[in-house]
Amino acid sequence: MKENIKILACLFLINVGAFAQKDQIKEAQSLYDKGKSQESLVILNKTEYLILNASNEDKSDYFFLKGNVLKDLAVKNIDAANNFTMASQCYQDVFLYENESGKFKFTVKANAALKDLKSSLVNGAMTDFKAGKFKESAEKSYKVYLFDKKDTLNLFNAASSALNAKDFDSAIKYYEALKKLNYSGKGVLYCAINKKTKEEDIFISPKARESAIQQGLYEKPRTETVPSKKLEVNNNLAYSYVEKKEYSKAEAVYNYVFELSPDYLDAYISMAYLKLQLKKDVMDEISTLGTSPSEMQKYDKLNARKDDIARSTIPYLKKALVIEPKNPDATKTLLGVYRSLDMTSEYNSLKAGM
Repeated sequence: MKENIKILACLFLINVGAFAQKDQIKEAQSLYDKGKSQESLVILNKTEYLILNASNEDKSDYFFLKGNVLKDLAVKNIDAANNFTMASQCYQDVFLYENESGKFKFTVKANAALKDLKSSLVNGAMTDFKAGKFKESAEKSYKVYLFDKKDTLNLFNAASSALNAKDFDSAIKYYEALKKLNYSGKGVLYCAINKKTKEEDIFISPKARESAIQQGLYEKPRTETVPSKKLEVNNNLAYSYVEKKEYSKAEAVYNYVFELSPDYLDAYISMAYLKLQLKKDVMDEISTLGTSPSEMQKYDKLNARKDDIARSTIPYLKKALVIEPKNPDATKTLLGVYRSLDMTSEYNSLKAGM
């Protein structure tokens, strides 16, 4: 008899919990409908523990609403990157529980919401980039990439934004990932002007663009060929390594760039810059030395090394001037190297040719 009473009591508590959970979801839904997404999220977070024992249908209701709430916050640029990630997970949970229950109440809507959410975050990343908010732009682009890894353009955008933000750790992470994927970015863009917004949009195919034009929504179609970005990816990766003073890694990447394109001007100038950074580090070490016999001996070795490093820049700068004879950066840097090495005749010859 006592056991039966205990079972009934447990069932009663479960039912009470279920009713409480549904009431709270209704309250959260009401707040969301009024545009009060942050208040709605507070209630949903407090309610989540009750969902563990709910039916798959109730779980679907809960996670679809929570996904919508988080999506609304992300679109409003409130902790957009993190709310995007959590909203995506909520919609994935909707797919999971509706697949288990066999009742697909929100699957189509959740799928549409995910596509809309991705588009909003991509646009948000672009807006942040244009506004100079490079760190925020990088974070958003990377979150979108993690959501849809087939769309590698978002990883490239994340890397470019991180580089502009001088977040070299993130830039290296993203560019290395692009290099591992053998990313080129080469392709074709199918563009047309939106008659309503007067802005140019990109379509996934010529057929999609033609359909939009026939519907009277777009005009002035334009097709653009996008060149490979392999050189840019590797050149920026090497630059990021230089900024982190990881010179051996940077040099390895620059050598790979030379393999990709033996006449890539920027890489030769950048390699010379790398060498001069090494020289500067040696000079900084020299400046800390005293006048003891052992330190003077060390000075001689470091001074010789400094000159060897300076001398190693010459082939790269000369190659740069073969590619572009009047390049001001290469000319100015090479003149400085000649002067530091007392290479007077070479200095005068280059100076006369300016």
